[in-house]
Amino acid sequence: MTKRILDVCCGSKMFWFQKQHSDVIFMDIRKEECEIYDKHVNVNPDVIGDFRDIPFKTNRFDMVVFDPPHLRWAGHNSIMRAQYGQLSRNWEQDISQGFSECMRVLRPGGFLIFKWSECQIKINEILKLTEVSPLFGNKRGDTHWLVFTKDGK
Repeated sequence: MTKRILDVCCGSKMFWFQKQHSDVIFMDIRKEECEIYDKHVNVNPDVIGDFRDIPFKTNRFDMVVFDPPHLRWAGHNSIMRAQYGQLSRNWEQDISQGFSECMRVLRPGGFLIFKWSECQIKINEILKLTEVSPLFGNKRGDTHWLVFTKDGK
């Protein structure tokens, strides 16, 4: 069976209920295991890869999950940094390229699930970095889940 879902920034798979689902390829730029403040963090992706340059063919997946790092600054020994990663100084370009790459590997008619925490950068700033508009998502709170689709044309 071909795996149909790609999570491009899986981190420690914190929001996944089925962390070993057979239809999902878990990808992250890092593979590491550590203890921070008595909390175990395990980032163990199936594929080591960068969301700015996804190592899969165009139109490959039915669904792509994009939950990029959302921290511009975090302490070196921060549990948040260990679990979620940290944005680079070129974060706007990185996020824009990430959206482009996610849409590239998504099949026409497929869905991009995007998660963003507004703890340091507002969702409106992020949405300016993509040419695609979300279909729907939540509009309240600090953590946003948005759903995009790729035209079936």
